[in-house]
Order: sequence, then C-alpha cells, then structure tokens
Amino acid sequence: MSLLRHFATVGAATLASRVLGFVRDAMMAAVLGAGPVADAFVVAFRLPNLFRRLFAEGAFNSAFVPLFGRALEEDGEARARQVAGEIASGMLFVLVILLALAEIAMPAVVWLLAPGFLEDPAKFDLTVLMSRITFPYLLFMSMLALVAGILNTYHRFAAAAFAPVMLNVVMIAALAGIVMSGVVEERQIGLILCIGVSVAGVVQLAVVLWDLKRLGFRLSLPRPRLTPAVRRLVVLGIPGLIAGGITQINIVVGQVIASAQASANALLYYADRLYQLPLGVIGIAIGVVLLPSLTRQLRAGEDAQFQKTLNGAMELSFALTLPASVALVVIPDEIVSVLFGRGAFDAAAVSGTAAALAAFSFGLPAYVLNKVFSPGYFAREDTKTPMWFAGLSAAVNVVLSLVLFPTLAHVGIALATTVAGWVNALALGLVLWRRGHFEPDLGVLRKIGLLALASLVMGVGVHLAAGLLSGVLAGPSLAVRVGALGVLVAGGVGLFALLAQVTGAADLLGLVRQIRQRRRRAG
Repeated sequence: MSLLRHFATVGAATLASRVLGFVRDAMMAAVLGAGPVADAFVVAFRLPNLFRRLFAEGAFNSAFVPLFGRALEEDGEARARQVAGEIASGMLFVLVILLALAEIAMPAVVWLLAPGFLEDPAKFDLTVLMSRITFPYLLFMSMLALVAGILNTYHRFAAAAFAPVMLNVVMIAALAGIVMSGVVEERQIGLILCIGVSVAGVVQLAVVLWDLKRLGFRLSLPRPRLTPAVRRLVVLGIPGLIAGGITQINIVVGQVIASAQASANALLYYADRLYQLPLGVIGIAIGVVLLPSLTRQLRAGEDAQFQKTLNGAMELSFALTLPASVALVVIPDEIVSVLFGRGAFDAAAVSGTAAALAAFSFGLPAYVLNKVFSPGYFAREDTKTPMWFAGLSAAVNVVLSLVLFPTLAHVGIALATTVAGWVNALALGLVLWRRGHFEPDLGVLRKIGLLALASLVMGVGVHLAAGLLSGVLAGPSLAVRVGALGVLVAGGVGLFALLAQVTGAADLLGLVRQIRQRRRRAG
C-alpha cells in the first residue's frame, strides 16, 4: 500500500499538471494554430527540455538517487548532506558554462535541430531568438532535479511532483494575458510565451526549495571540486549520459526529418501532448517512486520485497496503460477534434494530429515498462546496460523514421518511435530476468493477459459508442461536444472496470476496502 500511496500522490500531481498542460496547449492551438510561429516555439521549447532530459533526468537522476541513497543509508545524514552539496556545486558550475556557450552558439544549435527552417530565414531567426529566451529554463530544471532526488529519497514526493504544475499555471496566465490584452500578432505572442517558460522555471525551483527547507535539509554550495562523490557521479552518469544522449538523438532525428514537412513538428507536438497525459501520470509516477524504493530495499537486503515491488509495478503499469492505449487508438479523431479543433486549428490539423496520436499510442505500455525495468538496473548502480539498449532502440528509431517518412510523413516518425520503445522495453525486461534480478510472478502474468482481454473488449464498446454519438461529437456547441466526449470516456472506464472485476484481472472492490480500512486506522 505504501508504494500505491506514493504512486497516487505523484500520479495525482502529474494528472493535474497534464490537465493544465492540455488547457495550455488548447489555448496555444487557438491563438497560434500549427503555423510557422508555432513551429518555431515548439523547437525553442523543446531545446532546453532536450538538454534537461539529457543531463538532469537521464544521466543525473539515474546516478544521483542511488549514490545519495547509499550515503544516507550507510554513512548517515551528515555525509549525505555533504555529498549533495558537492554534487550541487559542481552541477551548477557546469550548467552556467553550458548556458553561456549555448546562448553564443544558438544559431548553430538551431541549424542542427531544425535544418529545414533555413528555407524560411524569418522563421529560422525567430527560432534562434526564442531559443535564447527559453534556454535558461534548463538551469532551473536541472537544479530542481537534484532537490527532487533528495526529497524523493526521504519519500517526500508531493512538492517535486506538483512543481511541474507551476509551469502550466504560469503559461496559462501568460496566454490569458495575451487574450485579454488583445495581442494578435503571432510573433509577439510567441515571444511572450518564451519569456513565460523561463519565469516558470524560477517558480518551479522555488517550490521544491521551500519543501527542502520544511524537511530541515540544509543544502550548502562549497567551491566546485572533483571530490570522490563527484567522481563517482561522473562514473555512474557517463553511461546514463550516453543513453540519454542516444534517446535525445531519437527526438532530434525525428525533429530534423519533420522539419522538411510544413507543420509536422507542430502536429507531432500536439499528438505527443495528448498521449503524454496517461504516459506522464503513470510512467513518471512509477519511475519517481520506484527507484528510491528499490534502492533502499536492495541496500537493506530485502530481496523478496524487491521482487514484489517490481512485479507490482509491472502489473499496475499494464492495468493503467492497456485501456488508455486502446482508447487512444480507437477514437483519436474524436479526441483531437473536441479538444483542439477550433480557432486556427483547422480540419487538416485535426486529421494530422489524430493519425500521429494513434501511432504513438501503440507504444504507451512499452514507454511505461521502460520506467518499470530501468530502476532494476539503476538501483544496482548499473547504468551501462540501459545505455546499450537505448543505443539499440535509437538505431531502430532512426532507420524506421528514414524508411517510413517518405510514404507516411510525420506519422511514420510516430510509428518508428513506438517500435523503438517496444524494442527497448523487451530488451530491458529480458536481460533483467536472465540475470536473475527479476522473477516474473505467474499470477501477475495471468492478470496481465486478462487486462489485455478486458481492454480489447472495452475498445470495441468505445468504438460502437463513438459511432452512436458521432453527430453530437461533431456538433456546433463546444460544451455539448466536451460533455459527449466525457460520457464516452467515462463509459469506457466503467466498462473496463467491470470487465476487470468480473474476469479477476483486478480486485478493484478489494482495493477500495483496503483504502477505507487504512483511512479508518489513520482516523
């Protein structure tokens, strides 16, 4: 129940962030559409996020949490504070240098990431300017990752999980200000949004620093030095950096290829935002909670609990991703049309986004399984094996993107991403099992099969219901259309829950009873 409770905390925060993110993207779609300024903003926004995932979330997080957790368990809190301070100081020093170099070399960076923009000099120059404004976001998010790693090790997940909500709050406030002030010039709108990104970085970092102060953990910043802790972080982080670099190459290659098609980056962005809703809620929550939990269980010699936790996370990931994946594949047009189809977001944009969404959604379970299996390696301070598998999936992604793009355009890029995700997940799980570090529970595997069956039956029901509601879903009233989509989604959730309970795939009634009993004991 502890793992489930922590997962629920992070999941609820991530859900709030994703819902507000949708509100942000819907507002942005209405004022910018999928035109050249939207294309430029997407690249400028992705740039700091690319480096954030590469340094802060990829290499750093996979190395820092086990390192900090070991110091805390084996050497005490004083030594853990010293390790965190040394690493924070070195990290900040490197980030400042990187930020300065990137600001100077931004035209070259944009040329590497979106060479197709060179055909439109005005669009290219705007992307360079926007990227210079948004890039400081990397510094704030990287420091946030360090503070979040400390908080998560202490099983304080709420503040770090809710920090991303503030990005969307700030961006929605900026968009609301744009609408109320009557700004209509797209270039000006794009620049205001870029400023909002950097301001949001400051706000997010402030949220986790406040919780760190409440914890009573004092993070000092000594002079940057190559201490044993920093050296160990580098040794553990280099494979993670390479793995993260390979993963980001996937993203960059897709972006480079997509830049040859007008509006392709914007269409992929909007599709990505929709399938990131379930992916973020489930995948991020599992990944954030699982690594510190597995690390502590491994260090304490609790092998049986380690296996139980890993199997439980796998079962939970399938229970939540399979129905979501099926639903997104079955009714992508209805979802995109109701959520984005207004203002500058025309019928062609709806169709293109829906096709990419369906292609991405086939890989949803795989993306979450990566979050389940990777901590099984990181908890043992093994960052090299995931690096090799990331390289394998990257090769698959690049080859398939180049092969599929000429015939399927941006949808081919989405399909390539999906296939690569499954290759990575299967490789991670198989090797973890062959090493004896993961023992799949037969009862869990049986339940996963039943969950797949329940999801497929639900998909048929949702498809039939969408046909019956087609007239309402395409009606002129936005409120009625949103209500109809809500009924469709609620009906799908209810049908899946019923099928899961009847087949024995999940004991939802038992879970409800456990939660009630826990609340009574807490009261």
